Amino acid sequence: MKTIIKRHILSAAVATLLMAPSAWAEVAVVVSAKSPVGNMTQEQVSQLFLGKTSTFPGGAQALPIDQAEGQAARDEFYTKATGKSAAQVKAYWSKIIFTGKGQPPKEVPNTTEVKKLVSGNPNTIGYIEKSAVDSSVKVVWSE
Repeated sequence: MKTIIKRHILSAAVATLLMAPSAWAEVAVVVSAKSPVGNMTQEQVSQLFLGKTSTFPGGAQALPIDQAEGQAARDEFYTKATGKSAAQVKAYWSKIIFTGKGQPPKEVPNTTEVKKLVSGNPNTIGYIEKSAVDSSVKVVWSE
């Protein structure tokens, strides 16, 4: 009986792990459709969102917009763009803030708010769920 229960629990755990990646949101890094910024590399995106640079590749000022902690899009974005988990990003920014070397990107609640801010300002950059991309924004990086 115990063996059957253990097998059932193990099967459920494996199924959950296999389904988890599909639950993640596919994200696209976007700028305003009016922005002159073209395609960016993963490294360029990472540098902007980790505060290591504050300008787009062409030299224009960049204002990154972040989604709120706990959003699937945020977790997926940081994992793919920076190679860091949500906890690592939080620790990274805690250190940067403590040493006075920078501030994290402005945080908004969700994809809808990111898209609204980005579409209205050619200097902003953010990430949204790929399914939310429309003519108001331009994709500059996605994986």
